[in-house]
Amino acid sequence: METFVCASANPDKVAEIAALLNGFVELLPRPAHLPEVVEDATSLRGNARLKAAAICAATGLAAISDDTGLEVDALGGEPGVHTARFAGEGCSYADNRAKMLSVLRDVPMVQRAARFKTVAMVMWPDGRELAVEGVCEGSIAMSEQGVRGFGYDSIFVPVDGDGGTFSQMSEAAKNDISHRGRAFRALVAALANGLPTT
Repeated sequence: METFVCASANPDKVAEIAALLNGFVELLPRPAHLPEVVEDATSLRGNARLKAAAICAATGLAAISDDTGLEVDALGGEPGVHTARFAGEGCSYADNRAKMLSVLRDVPMVQRAARFKTVAMVMWPDGRELAVEGVCEGSIAMSEQGVRGFGYDSIFVPVDGDGGTFSQMSEAAKNDISHRGRAFRALVAALANGLPTT
């Protein structure tokens, strides 16, 4: 079983990633003393690479990272790479949800299509990297629904679900169809097929 250091400092994401990778890899926590990585790339893949490279360099071990963006059609694909900071630097999950509901206040349900995209990446100390993407199509609800999960879960209604938000689903049901679940299952499949050579 290969060992990776998790590049994420977000405990909610780490728990989800650990559950998705359970039994396939050994996942070590990000060293607590490492500073936050400045995520200033213009793409999800770029931000995932920044995080993986920083952890790889600091630990000398292979690192696993991800970056996720929410694309809302009515906002021209925004917030995208700025999803975690949609309401501003230092904002909370609740701040982001409140801003999203506010800016879409007058947008009818039929025009609230959105999707989550996750890029999952592994980087090795010798410079090899492997990246995959997971996508979950859905829409932004008119109001918050449900209490589970984190981030935008209580306002995102996945197309492949039962009509409720991610927050109204069990963790297992969410992981079956979510962007992060799809990305990390694709990563596991790619790793099982052999490590990249370049």
